[in-house]
Amino acid sequence: MREVMACALSAAMSTLFACEEPATWRSVYEKYWDVVEAKAKGKTHGKLLKLDKWYQEELPALISSRQDKHITLSELVKLMEWKLTRGKFRPRLQQLVASNSEDTVEKCSRKAFSLLPDVQAAVAELSSMKGVGPATASAMLAAGAPEQTAFMSDEAMESVPGLKPIQYTARHYALYLDKMVKQTEKLNKVDPQQDWTPHRLELCLWALTIATQQQLPLLKDVDVNVCGVQCSDSDIDRKPTKKLKTR
Repeated sequence: MREVMACALSAAMSTLFACEEPATWRSVYEKYWDVVEAKAKGKTHGKLLKLDKWYQEELPALISSRQDKHITLSELVKLMEWKLTRGKFRPRLQQLVASNSEDTVEKCSRKAFSLLPDVQAAVAELSSMKGVGPATASAMLAAGAPEQTAFMSDEAMESVPGLKPIQYTARHYALYLDKMVKQTEKLNKVDPQQDWTPHRLELCLWALTIATQQQLPLLKDVDVNVCGVQCSDSDIDRKPTKKLKTR
């Protein structure tokens, strides 16, 4: 039974990614905050919801308000706290990130944003900071340039066909982002609103994965069937099956 449910989860995630029906994606996107709220009721005791609101709403506004886009050390530390709360907790990474100087963080992030649309060059620049790998770099870029980049979350990468086994490398991020950008372009071609971004797709993939893993009924009314997925309450099951790495 465990294998059957795991297969159902994998099929639902990968089929959503391949779906070219904007209405289906939008149905999932509209449930994003409901999923975050439900997940935040667990061991994080609401911390995730507060941090996610900050990351998704406040931080992008702060970055965009600056003449030269950049982030500060305190923002990077808080971003890492958000990332570790949303995913796997690695306290050592928090310490490493906090050990960067204010000047280093501002200079590196300013240069990284100026390198866009060369995302790989921007990731390499950000990865020169202590405690920052491609995943953390992608989180910074997604906050300031969501139309060009997407956060390298486990849930989203596992939803994209052809990326397993997952690797937290710049090369793997390039493969992931290329697929996310192409899917974004497909959706915008057929959606009159044309408001899809790689970052928004990541939110959808994360929400569907978490809702399914945690048996949340929030997405039971989402019409995923249009893309060939049976997403009913009976399908919603299973939680995901050490050397410290910077991500």
